[in-house]
Amino acid sequence: MQDHAFTFDVDATREEIWRLFWGRRQRVIEHGDVRIEYLHWGDETGEGRIRHCRFRVPRYLLSGGVGLSWEWLTEVKPMESWRYDAVGKPLYSRATGWTRLEDLGGGRTRVHFRETYEAFNPILRVLLEKRVHAFISRDNDRIMKAAIEAGVAHARKAAARGTATPPTAAAE
Repeated sequence: MQDHAFTFDVDATREEIWRLFWGRRQRVIEHGDVRIEYLHWGDETGEGRIRHCRFRVPRYLLSGGVGLSWEWLTEVKPMESWRYDAVGKPLYSRATGWTRLEDLGGGRTRVHFRETYEAFNPILRVLLEKRVHAFISRDNDRIMKAAIEAGVAHARKAAARGTATPPTAAAE
């Protein structure tokens, strides 16, 4: 099983970041090579939210460099944290991820992210799991931070204009 974790600080409140991930918005969000389609919004807090994701994987997996996952979100604690469980392909696998928002005061938030990943097939687990997960996770911290910062900037500009345009930049 692979385990990847990272932490970064953002000049935004937990509430601003929470709205990026949990506010109702467009059904499909694209950020670079990542595409997230929301299939079910879950309850009023987002518990039970279901999404379908497309992302880059190594070409040697013979999937055209495209990976897919189906994810459901649980353990939602508003303004604080959430968990997702996923199944994915082409290296048929399962993943679990946790995101936690830590208030640093002064309008700053520390974002903590951790994901575990495991291929179902024991042979592929030994041969490919570590390399594939390293490829998938390689730029997660940079991409997630950039998406959050862009989403917060967009939301602040919309608020200053008095428009209610939902932010669309955050990738989970």
